[in-house]
Amino acid sequence: MERDDNSLGATASRGIVASQEDNPNSRESFTLEGTSPDIELRQMESTHKRASVLIGSAILQLPIWGFAMNYGVLQEYYSTNWTLQGNIAITGIIGTTSNGVMYLSMPLLFLLFTKRWARYRQTAALAGTLLACLSFVLSAWSTHVWHLVVTQGILSSFGCALIYSPTTLSLGEWYSTRNRAVAYGIVLSCKNIVGSACPFLLRVLLDTYGFRTTLRIWAALLLATSIPAIYLIPTHPSNISTPHQRTRKIPWEFLHHQTFWIYTIAIILQSSGYGIPQTYLNTYAHEVTLLSQTTATLLLTLFNIPGVLSSFFFGYLSDNKHFPLSATAVTSISALASALSAFLFWGLTSQGSMALLIIFSLTFGFFAGGYSATWGGILTEMEREAAERNEPIDIGVLYGFLNGARGIGYVSGGLAGVPLLKAGSGGGGLGHFGYGTSYGPLIIFTGLSSVFGGWGLAWKWKKWFHFS
Repeated sequence: MERDDNSLGATASRGIVASQEDNPNSRESFTLEGTSPDIELRQMESTHKRASVLIGSAILQLPIWGFAMNYGVLQEYYSTNWTLQGNIAITGIIGTTSNGVMYLSMPLLFLLFTKRWARYRQTAALAGTLLACLSFVLSAWSTHVWHLVVTQGILSSFGCALIYSPTTLSLGEWYSTRNRAVAYGIVLSCKNIVGSACPFLLRVLLDTYGFRTTLRIWAALLLATSIPAIYLIPTHPSNISTPHQRTRKIPWEFLHHQTFWIYTIAIILQSSGYGIPQTYLNTYAHEVTLLSQTTATLLLTLFNIPGVLSSFFFGYLSDNKHFPLSATAVTSISALASALSAFLFWGLTSQGSMALLIIFSLTFGFFAGGYSATWGGILTEMEREAAERNEPIDIGVLYGFLNGARGIGYVSGGLAGVPLLKAGSGGGGLGHFGYGTSYGPLIIFTGLSSVFGGWGLAWKWKKWFHFS
């Protein structure tokens, strides 16, 4: 079904249609809002403004994700330089908790900043910057392991979520449906550039200054990069309203449709395993394959580098018109290929086998790292279904819920990781292969969760093979 109103702002404005039945007296204002103002808004989306928003969003990937994506470097540092009170094993949940808190808070934050508090987006992002900065400064004074969990795993993560949510909403609104997935893919590529460069930055800082000074330096870096980037991302004019204007109702019809729940469950399952290599690959390389700390850090960089290309690649697959693929097909390619990578390359590594670990880092990083870039296709599919049913839909709210599903997966995987590592401490299962080490259960868990990340195939096969 072809549509002219391809912008996210126009998509959100369709939510007004549903409210007209409740308020017949608002028909005149709706008519005015649906004609000339829409045309003016499209004209305001200049190349300069859109480029500014994209650049600002790209810069923000450093303060938002730089720590969470590369916590494995600190995890490995703690394992050999532990001076705090408490069980060092608890530090294994910090990385996944950090990602989990960020993603879990996004549904609420996206709801608040979609319409109701849209005019406060930049203010909220600045407040998040200050909270994250303060959290890392406080973390530098930690004396017990629970201090690290609270400051690094919870407070700083919520601050980063406050930066991410309002600015990502604005990014989606400044780009139309035709190229939304590509815009998300470019930003996700920048996120993976951050993930590729920061391991070495953190490693150098930790080796030179120790973890306390490193955290203070990171707080300063976060402050210096966030503030100018936030000012490059203005709120889209379609969502700037005065406090006295009536707030549009948020449409919830998408919660009643099977498609939403299929993808939500798939995201939860895939995300539960995706954070495991980010947290444990460094220590696995150092303890099991006996690689040096520098080489172990290199593996984390290799894990993130492919995501630079895969985010754009999977975003293109979701958006391209020449060889169209359904969102189910694209997510399944990402999920199943990353599962094979975990089972074959990580599971079959042995002592000193750096080659297989490199192959695992590159392949898993490419296919699993591009999974979230498929969400643009999911949004487009659900937007199309809403149009076919003549229902309103708010893409910003929907995107927030998908991020929330990812958060549930991260937290679940983090909580499962510690007992799984303990369960595998006996070893001896498959000789010197990865499966036979204490990390064996983690490897199997990572592979299985990736497989189930593509479970949408089970719901689509009848349609694909034309069975009745």
